Amino acid sequence: MGGQPGVPGALAECVAVSRRFGGFTAVDRVDLAIGPGEVVGLLGANGAGKTTLIRMLLGLLPASAGQVRLFGGPPSRPARRRLGYVPQGLGLYDDLTPAENLAFTAAVFGTGRAAAGGGPSAGGRPGADGRPSADGAEVGPAGAVREYGRELVGDLPLGVQRRVAFAAALQHHPDLLILDEPTSGVDPLARARLWETIAAAAAAGAGVLVTTHYLDEAEECGRLVIMADGRVVAEGSAAEITGGRRVSVVEAGSWAAALDALEAAGLPAALAGRTLRVPGAGPAEVARALGAVPARVSEAPATLEERFFELTLPAAQ
Repeated sequence: MGGQPGVPGALAECVAVSRRFGGFTAVDRVDLAIGPGEVVGLLGANGAGKTTLIRMLLGLLPASAGQVRLFGGPPSRPARRRLGYVPQGLGLYDDLTPAENLAFTAAVFGTGRAAAGGGPSAGGRPGADGRPSADGAEVGPAGAVREYGRELVGDLPLGVQRRVAFAAALQHHPDLLILDEPTSGVDPLARARLWETIAAAAAAGAGVLVTTHYLDEAEECGRLVIMADGRVVAEGSAAEITGGRRVSVVEAGSWAAALDALEAAGLPAALAGRTLRVPGAGPAEVARALGAVPARVSEAPATLEERFFELTLPAAQ
């Protein structure tokens, strides 16, 4: 897709989109496209503009400049019926049971009452309709309703609440899923289950736009879009974004002394095992910064996390 405007068959597009709040520009000339069957990861630090961009795609905020297209036209109520949305706050009613939440959502989208027993399939999409996971737990709508059908959502663990939110977003057969931090605050097993549901929906042809702060999850996305200060600073697969980038690796008898020297020179470093990794600086520069600290400096391929911080930290400073 390449994120370029005018992509044939795009489910959602932003073309040179900006959003200003008074004198503050939250989103600045962003191009973005999501096509059928692809999972696009939208990454960025808090305040990068991700949620504002999503709200414009949904038609909840007007763009100050540029164009937003949802299924080929401007965002509208009929267009929104074709998408499933999981906001950061989940959008569930705490004083209703999972079955009641799903029934309410089904009525809103005109798809009838959700069955509390068998449960609807997630848009008829294979693998997302309550099939057992590797550990025997059901991952989709039927699983969430069957296991916790009599309990109020507000009394359920966060991971289960997110499963219910996914069920509500999927049950009306959406062509596009927009997921804002869908795995935030849940344990690794629950995160893996939710990503199974995302992958199954995409495999069945739905487009997916997902934001996450977990960079290990970004590897699950076919394409990544990284934002900083309201702008897109990198786009492509994880391998394309890291490319041939290298980091300096410091092995020192006293990593604390080495870290102090690097910080004094303005070089951010991270402890990894018994070594320090320094993105954005070559071995010669790192050696100069270490000065008299005894250390061995080498190079290694950069990780996606290191590349992410290299791209976003300068914009924040």
